[in-house]
Amino acid sequence: MTQAPSVHAMDTTLTQYHEAARPLTDVIESVPAGEWSRRSPCDDWTARDVVGHLVETQRSLLAEHGVDLGPAPDVDADPADAWRRHTGQVTAALADDAVPATAFDGFFGPTTLGETLVRFYVWDMVVHRWDIATAVGAGTSFTDAELDRIESGAEVFGDALYMEGICKPGVEVPADADRATAVLARLGRAATTGVGAGR
Repeated sequence: MTQAPSVHAMDTTLTQYHEAARPLTDVIESVPAGEWSRRSPCDDWTARDVVGHLVETQRSLLAEHGVDLGPAPDVDADPADAWRRHTGQVTAALADDAVPATAFDGFFGPTTLGETLVRFYVWDMVVHRWDIATAVGAGTSFTDAELDRIESGAEVFGDALYMEGICKPGVEVPADADRATAVLARLGRAATTGVGAGR
């Protein structure tokens, strides 16, 4: 499958990572300490589990390509502190231009570490921000650029979007649903209830 051009293609990997990390960090830091065990829209995951997933998958991607982020932060003990530490580690790694430029053969063909991080892992950060906010009853919304990113990423995933452990099949929405509701529905997420999302 041919990859579509990345959203904000002229921006650096680090810039795009920061664009997704800032609002996600705001949501994570707003979660009361006693709320992390609340069920998220992702099957069998709490809000804490969603943060753990983001940290673990990003560390795994970078480690697979020789990027050592150092000791893993303790998500179980303090998800917000762990996320701050993690994004600091990733930021430091991406500041080296050679890291995002690292080339390899990915699931969808030849790519780079930066392209993969932006296309799939930054995408994950945008989507999971909604999952964490929904889990704890907090509000969050998407910008048009973020909705563009989610839609573009879904197009690249194609049928793989609905593989086990990614997203459940899309859900029905009214014909007059707003764009964010329709985009979330494509990912198996019911914007009005926050349930049935898959991952």
